[in-house]
Formats: sequence, C-alpha cells, structure tokens
Amino acid sequence: MLKTEGLRAGYGRTQVLHDISIEVDEGEVVCLLGANGAGKSTLLGCISGVVSPTRGKVFLRGADVTGLAPDQMVRRGVCHVPEGKQIFQSLTVWENLKLGSYSYARRASRLEIESGMEKIFVLFPRLKERKAQLAGTLSGGEQQMLAIGRALMGKPKLLLTDEPSLGLAPLIIREIFKTVETLRQQGLTILLVEQNVRVALQVADRGYVMQNGAIALQGGCEQLANSELVAAAYLGKQLVQKDGEDHER
Repeated sequence: MLKTEGLRAGYGRTQVLHDISIEVDEGEVVCLLGANGAGKSTLLGCISGVVSPTRGKVFLRGADVTGLAPDQMVRRGVCHVPEGKQIFQSLTVWENLKLGSYSYARRASRLEIESGMEKIFVLFPRLKERKAQLAGTLSGGEQQMLAIGRALMGKPKLLLTDEPSLGLAPLIIREIFKTVETLRQQGLTILLVEQNVRVALQVADRGYVMQNGAIALQGGCEQLANSELVAAAYLGKQLVQKDGEDHER
C-alpha cells in the first residue's frame, strides 16, 4: 500500500528526516513511535503532501506520488488526521463532516453523502447527538472523534492519524482505539503516530521507532515492547542482565 524510500525533509536549513524508509501493507495497522521532535509528524506530512521532501520517494500502491499536493493525495485515498484535531470550530459537526467529502461531493448525491455520515455516526454515536452543535463547543474527546470522522468521510484507503490520544481522558482513549480496532477489522490500512506506546502496541500489527529523524528500530509489537530501547524510553521499564537473560526492574 505505502512505501517510502530514503525520505529527507526539513524546514529551512533544519533537516528533520534522515533517509526514512518504511512500508505499510494493505490492511495493516502500523504504529510510528518516538519522542517529541523525533520527526513523526513531518513524516506523515511528507506522505500526505503537506510537507515537500527534499530527497527520496513516496510510493502508493506502486505509483510514485512524491510531492503531490494534499488534495491530490486525498483523491488517491490518503486522508490525514493531524495532531491537534484542526477542526473548523465555527462550523457545526454536520458541516465539518460534509467538508470531509469535498473530493467527491460534486459528483455524489446527497443520499450518498448522508449515507457516509451515518457510517460515521455508527462509529461515534455522540457525533450524531451533536450534529447541529458548533464544533468548537465539543469536548476534547468529541473533537478528536470529529477529526477522525471528517477524515473517514474522504473514503480513505490509507488513514494517517497523528497523536489521536493526546490530552484525552483514559476512558475516551479506550473509545478512540476501539474505533481504530473496528476500522482495522473493516480492512482499512492505518499508519498511527502515537506517544501512548502501550495502547499503540496493543492495537497495531507492527511498528517503527524514530529517534532524531531516523528509524532506530522496527519489528512486531511484542518484539518492540520487549526491546531495551522501547522498554526503557517509552514504557518506564529498566532491563537488567541476570543469569545471561534480560529481566524487568
């Protein structure tokens, strides 16, 4: 589904990404882990067209899509849920969701758009209850649901989600990731950027760990959870050698 080769990108003279190569197969949930400033959001931006790479390639289903504009990427099935939600606060929930269908709205019937919204309301019943409410008056968790719902209205083949649990209460986080699990069961391919490593490793098939703009580690979720790098840096564990084996402390 997705492949990047040797991606480099930055802002001005500051290089953020250093030769990033990752792959996401169709139907997978792949997590991208790392501390603040590791380059995770910049990588998502390169994939969705928000950031222009200075070197390297992005391939979507084998086609070179490097440097395409965000609206072109949406039309190719790549929808991006940015960090911080970035919903239109002065518009209603319904209006925000309708904007998510802009790439096909001109050729779609009202029934088709409303059918798409009903699918969102099944995933997030609270949005249906608040569809006439201004988005800026929603709680943080509801705004995150709206941001995901708006992206899903674009009928993505690949969903990019950037820190969906950021600043949310544990109960809402469980609800958000339950939705991620549902979307995976429906066959949607997801690249998930997440600092809540425990939750990310529970829902993903495998993952990558970024440090200082480069891939430091990759593998299955169990392998990552048991690695010294992830355990010490992100899970609050310390691994010590005892009788030739690693043990948690």
